Amino acid sequence: MIRRIPQARERGIPDATVARLPLYLRALNGLAERGTATVSSEDLALAAGVNSAKLRKDLSHLGSYGTRGVGYDVQYLIYQISRELGLTQDWAVAIVGVGNLGRALANYGGFVSRGFRVAGLLDADPAVVGDHIAGLTVEHSDGLEAVIRKRGVSIVVIATPAAAAQQVCDRVIGAGVTSILNFAPVVLTVPDGVDVRKVDLSIELQILAFHEQRKINGGPLMAEDWAGEAG
Repeated sequence: MIRRIPQARERGIPDATVARLPLYLRALNGLAERGTATVSSEDLALAAGVNSAKLRKDLSHLGSYGTRGVGYDVQYLIYQISRELGLTQDWAVAIVGVGNLGRALANYGGFVSRGFRVAGLLDADPAVVGDHIAGLTVEHSDGLEAVIRKRGVSIVVIATPAAAAQQVCDRVIGAGVTSILNFAPVVLTVPDGVDVRKVDLSIELQILAFHEQRKINGGPLMAEDWAGEAG
């Protein structure tokens, strides 16, 4: 049975706030590792890279307001955010496309500690099928639907070449998965009710190149440059 990922928007939490919750969680986990029991909104905002007013508003959506003069209880806030993001459950993930990127994702050790378990690795290349990666055996993508069904996969990561991504996406949706992380350099077409997060490393590098060029040629961006980007 495929479990549906809780969507915070159903509780009236804005998408922009949901997008920042993982930043707060990462900062809080860092504080917890250093033995910090409580943290002020100012210090947590600084660690997360946002302003404190925005952080306080975001956390108020969770019903967490902190204690005046004390701040937020780090462990309790970790629990609150983890619960809101659905990380208190065990989410089975399948990675389709086991090239260099897919292998790197499969070997990433941070998934388990954050509530994600890689339950399947699939590829269409017979030369790759049968390889052993991170304790799993790469299976042929012909069996994608069966893997999703038998292992309760809730999230699929697409790391295939662009030409294959849409077909894989359609099969994944047909198998009942409604949460997809797309690393393929293509925009996927999906029906309403399917959530796709796109990660395009080349676009991020191009944005950095833009900023680097501006710094070299003319110093910091002017206000009108920022306004142009925002538009």
